[in-house]
Amino acid sequence: VQLQASGGGLVQAGGSLKLSCRALGRAYSMAWFRQAPGKDREFVAGASWSGATTYYRDSVRGRFTISRDDNAENTVHLQMNNLKPEDTAVYICATGSRIKNYETDYAGWVDSWGQGTLVTVSS
Repeated sequence: VQLQASGGGLVQAGGSLKLSCRALGRAYSMAWFRQAPGKDREFVAGASWSGATTYYRDSVRGRFTISRDDNAENTVHLQMNNLKPEDTAVYICATGSRIKNYETDYAGWVDSWGQGTLVTVSS
């Protein structure tokens, strides 16, 4: 499955951005990971196939919202509010059958990765 990500950019601290990821093909669970320079890749947020179950890393819970698009099949959005400089990273869309062990940033469940989109938050 090919994934197309969009929506990254430069924003000041406290601002908002919305990322979108569209799968060209059938996508089940969809999620966003991120990787900052010099750091390991980490899980950010994910949604089950129906969108009824969502997952967040602790540092973004309450600020980020992931949702599946009711009008565009196989599309997921990540609304990011109150952005902080530490959110600066390349955000990477992913899809797989079922999200597992997201608390440990485990990515073994991922079948396909997107190309990544850069989010830069200035202080």
